[in-house]
Amino acid sequence: MSIEAIKKTIQLNDGRSISIETGKLAKQSDGAVVITMGNTMLLATVVSAKEAREDVDFMPLTVEYKEKYSATGKFPGGFFKREGRPSEYEILIARLVDRALRPLFPDDYHAETQVIIQLISGDQDVAPDALAALAASSALAVSDIPFNGPISEARVARINGEFVINPSIKDIEEADLELMVAASMDNIMMVEGEMNEVSESVMLEAMKVAHDAIKVQCQAQIELAEMVSTANPKREYSHENNDEDLKIKVKEATYDKTYQLALAGNADKHKRTEGFQAIREEFLETYSEEEREEIEGLVKKYYHDVEKEAVRNAILNEHVRLDGRKLDEVRPIWTEIDYLKSAHGSAIFTRGETQALVSVTLGSKLNEQSVDGAIMEGKSNFYLHYNFPGFSTGEVRRFGSPGRREIGHGNLAERALKIMVPHGEENPYTIRIVSDILESNGSSSMASVCGGTLALLDAGVKMKKPVAGIAMGLITNTENGKFAILSDILGDEDHLGDMDFKVTGTKDGITACQMDIKVDGLPYEVLEQALEQARQGRLHILGEMAKTISTPREDYKDFVPRIEKMRIDKEFIGAVIGPGGKIIQQIQAETDTTITIEEDGNYGLIDIMSNDKPSIEKAKNWIKGISATPELNEVYEGKVKSIVPFGAFVEIMPGKDGLLHISEIEWRRLEKVEDVLKEGEVIKVKLIGIDERSGKLKLSRKVLLEKPQKKD
Repeated sequence: MSIEAIKKTIQLNDGRSISIETGKLAKQSDGAVVITMGNTMLLATVVSAKEAREDVDFMPLTVEYKEKYSATGKFPGGFFKREGRPSEYEILIARLVDRALRPLFPDDYHAETQVIIQLISGDQDVAPDALAALAASSALAVSDIPFNGPISEARVARINGEFVINPSIKDIEEADLELMVAASMDNIMMVEGEMNEVSESVMLEAMKVAHDAIKVQCQAQIELAEMVSTANPKREYSHENNDEDLKIKVKEATYDKTYQLALAGNADKHKRTEGFQAIREEFLETYSEEEREEIEGLVKKYYHDVEKEAVRNAILNEHVRLDGRKLDEVRPIWTEIDYLKSAHGSAIFTRGETQALVSVTLGSKLNEQSVDGAIMEGKSNFYLHYNFPGFSTGEVRRFGSPGRREIGHGNLAERALKIMVPHGEENPYTIRIVSDILESNGSSSMASVCGGTLALLDAGVKMKKPVAGIAMGLITNTENGKFAILSDILGDEDHLGDMDFKVTGTKDGITACQMDIKVDGLPYEVLEQALEQARQGRLHILGEMAKTISTPREDYKDFVPRIEKMRIDKEFIGAVIGPGGKIIQQIQAETDTTITIEEDGNYGLIDIMSNDKPSIEKAKNWIKGISATPELNEVYEGKVKSIVPFGAFVEIMPGKDGLLHISEIEWRRLEKVEDVLKEGEVIKVKLIGIDERSGKLKLSRKVLLEKPQKKD
């Protein structure tokens, strides 16, 4: 017997389809759906606690994305042969979904909620990440969990000048723009992607194309939910205890003071924080100790709302920011390169109270990063790691492995830079960038982009163009239509604002972006103005960076290992490697080099790395000898490898021996080969014959000697 699922199908413009079904799998969860596109299937489930934990005043949402290796007929790597901790790819997808969902839960809904998305069947040419948010939102839509959705996510790519929704993995490689856009029926919620120096207008057009496709996916979820009895009505809840009289008292006593402090223009983050805390503390001191214990939690909550309103109104009304800057003003910048004397490249980038110390390390193919997922696999020779320790914000925090935020910020900075780093023969190195955030007050990921550019230039990497990044903010008042776009936002402006929009690029166009919008109904005209203001800010930052360094070093630093490339015919790869790797190991040992070789079509591509130029030349000549083809009638300088009664075997090229018959050693008749030759002796010989069937080489020494004249 088979259970009939409730199903809805979405048609894409190119004839492909996406189906959503529910009621068949995971029925004990609050909501469960299966999304299918081609052979790719995602199972999304959502469960939310019926009651919130005490003293929880936030949305405890957890989003997990997991790829099953069995989905594509693979075995997991490692000793235990089972899926383990999430890969960076899985974490990045989970973050995309989390950022799209989180703003749409009711502000007063505080029940612990878990969304799990699993790849249960995989198609090697259908990217599952573009379907993950659709799956998560659909699971919420068919549940009774309060959610102000639905939303969906779509990838839009520009391929040969045309916009394509959810392109194949193969087609994505040909795109000059790739954006992931999340939106509801009415509003764009999140944008993230990378581009090859596209204009702001092209990026806006791509967002509109994605939003049109998302509206269709949202409508399908609405219609699906109407077919599910458990989806309506949504559950009732009461997760907050409020005291409206106290809320009014807090605002009356603190708003004006907070507003004036917001206008004071204090550039020191800690002093500003202490000032706001002092206003709250002054209000609490009007109560007795017993009363204070009862109301302190609510006062902190209500004062947070007062602080947010006062700061936002100060910016909207007076056009003055917390640190005294104008709306489009970038904080003071200072930079320095070559700070770490043993690093291959290094830089300090400081903007206001945000500081990144960035290093670059150049390595060989052996240092490439392997990607071994259920769908995505391969190797990367350019990667960036971002670290955000507690001391950067004056906090005590566990010093351990990177969290999801660090992985996300590092990925954004990596995508911003990699398009401007040459690949292939123009760049023989594997490049690792490490950005350590030493101070943070807003937009440390953009500081990593700027510091990364400076460190790459300091290392001598031939970047096509320098890249800089800037974080933009937005304050809006939907009632009166006022809005303020802020360049180079502070941490407080990010927290209290309606948008965090990070844009990176060169002087000629955008290379990456990340945007989170927290307000409904943001017009495209506002986004257009924000992008133009971001472009002006980016150009300013590039100008400041150019005062320190604007072009790559002419040469790498003395201690940086040099890499030279060689190409040989495919048939000689085995000869260079040798049985069990014997030959290549011998070459490396005797020349003090590191050698890698890989097959590429009809050729073998070889990288030779060493700090010593003569060592590289020695290894190159050795390999040339192995891969060269002996030519008939050519003269070679060879080594006598062994002597036999009928002649000697002479190595004329590495790994290529020929027979020097006893009759070809001298013009006179020899009784013993040892009368003329010794093992290890180097002699000149001529190749006089190549056996067509066996390929054996016939050598002669005597033809190079003067033939004695016959006696009468």
